[in-house]
Amino acid sequence: MSLLKIRNLTVKFATAAGAFTAVDGIDVSVDKHEVLAIVGESGSGKSVSMLAVMGLLPDTATITADEMTFEGRDLLNMSAPERRKLIGREITMIFQEPIASLNPSFTVGFQIEEVLRLNLGMSKSQARARAIELFKAVGIPEPETKIDAYPHQMSGGQCQRVMIAIAIASKPRLLIADEPTTALDVTIQKQILDLLMDLQEEYGMGLILITHDMGVVAETADRVVVQYKGKKMEEADVLDLFENPKNPYTRALLSALPENATGDRLPTVSDFMAQENAQ
Repeated sequence: MSLLKIRNLTVKFATAAGAFTAVDGIDVSVDKHEVLAIVGESGSGKSVSMLAVMGLLPDTATITADEMTFEGRDLLNMSAPERRKLIGREITMIFQEPIASLNPSFTVGFQIEEVLRLNLGMSKSQARARAIELFKAVGIPEPETKIDAYPHQMSGGQCQRVMIAIAIASKPRLLIADEPTTALDVTIQKQILDLLMDLQEEYGMGLILITHDMGVVAETADRVVVQYKGKKMEEADVLDLFENPKNPYTRALLSALPENATGDRLPTVSDFMAQENAQ
């Protein structure tokens, strides 16, 4: 049985001009201990589809699916109290902008301790001790001091590590990482990715990695889903995808990698799709 299984997920947003379809009938599944990458350019519906799983979309969104289950439990028809016990505990998410995701009015220690108290019922002293342990686990230096820092007093990489510590605090079964390295420099990106892979192996989590970086996909993923304009274009094991991409859009993404440049400029997806249509 898949850890997470989604069939025919559609997400529409009400607008003044009518309903806008952001996700259009996609299927996604991830197993225990598996790393699934969801790739595609901005606006392809990657984040929206996972926010639908988390129940974090606004009231203007209409979500439908033939199936959306977590370990066999129906997420769509689950009661609000049941969902609150699940989300943030067994399914957690790391968001794109770590500094924006942390509350600037509270210390980072308070924010992780709150998760531990609410989800695991820890006392204040137990939560603080566990928060320091988690800060050590994610590689934050001087955790006993940093735990009392505010987000603006920490670097972007350290804030991302705080977000990871919050996400793994309750040892989730599934972790969704939405562009976890976008705002970080190359060296810190590598450190964060290595950390995520180590934690995924240590806790045996399923990991969904949302990204547009095909280099990250090649290094980390077991399986890849390619999305474009809210639809799934292709799904394959990572080696098959790079060696034998079947969909024109997937080939377009790979042709735009810097190492594949053959002229004065990188080809765009539009260039490649136009060539495909002309053939």
